[in-house]
Amino acid sequence: MTNVAKSPLSVEQDLAESPWWAGNARLTNLSGKLLGAHVAHSGLIVLWAGAMTLFELGHFNPAKPMYEQGLILLPHLAAQGWGVGANGTVVDTQPYFAIGVIHLISSAFLGFGGIFHSLRGPERLEGRFSFFGYDWADTNKMTTILGIHLVLLGVGAFLLVTKAMYFGGLYDPNVEDVRVITNPTLDPTVIYGYLFGAMGRFWIAGVDNLEDVVGGHIWVGGMLIFGGIFHILTKPFRWTYPFFVWSGEAYLSYSLGALALMGFVATLFVSVNTTVYPEVFYGPALVVRQNIVPYFSSPDPDLVTSRTWLANAHFWLAFFFLQGHIWHALRSRGLDFRKGRISEDAVIPQPS
Repeated sequence: MTNVAKSPLSVEQDLAESPWWAGNARLTNLSGKLLGAHVAHSGLIVLWAGAMTLFELGHFNPAKPMYEQGLILLPHLAAQGWGVGANGTVVDTQPYFAIGVIHLISSAFLGFGGIFHSLRGPERLEGRFSFFGYDWADTNKMTTILGIHLVLLGVGAFLLVTKAMYFGGLYDPNVEDVRVITNPTLDPTVIYGYLFGAMGRFWIAGVDNLEDVVGGHIWVGGMLIFGGIFHILTKPFRWTYPFFVWSGEAYLSYSLGALALMGFVATLFVSVNTTVYPEVFYGPALVVRQNIVPYFSSPDPDLVTSRTWLANAHFWLAFFFLQGHIWHALRSRGLDFRKGRISEDAVIPQPS
């Protein structure tokens, strides 16, 4: 294992005195408590998904278009082929109810795990559970954790592939019905053609058929799993050391930056793509309005569809994630915002 120096704290030198609203910053060096916070956070997300699905189902009116009812989760489930038939008509709401209940039950287990690790579990996992313990400056451990996350993301991508090819298929707006995708596109020149602007308009959001969508997920899932295994089995190359700050706050900034990027990409995708986000569930595609800064808006200014506010929600969440990225990146480099300068006591951790 790489010999590493113990990670010093960044600008906030005494995290024990941080107020409650500082959140997980108080748990930076308490791996057991931080695990509890993460599990509890997952429970809250799953609880929201389950409760909101049932809430939307309770208010759903099958006589009206989904996009006029302020729905977000039911359109996603419908686009995945659950409970819909020809012309996007909802023919069975039982899958929506089952999915909502499964999420609620799962959230209870996650919530219990989060409470246990927050209140009863060990404060630090190092020593007692070495596999789950970590030191922020241990480059080998950090890339192993990164690798595990990449593998899980890859599995998630293949879950969509499995649903599309073997478990009922997806809703295809080109045929206005649910169909199984039997021949996904695996040609790399097509898949990467979207990435490099050789296919369609609007970059990767220009994809217009489900074969390319599913094929893209196969490629992405495969790369994620390969990259995850690579990071689990290897250590970072030494030439990468100067490019990163090896601290908890720096990793947070990198994560927020990645979320911001994905949020902006999702904004574009939901705004203009009608294959992954069918018009029958989300409303008409948004159009580009030319102003001082180009922006997307609904073709009908009086109609606020699910697509409209979903695109806006993604944009503003991405915007604030970007601010969080900048904030934490500067702090990880030693900037004290209260003093407006680099803190004299700040030490940027580096692996030795």
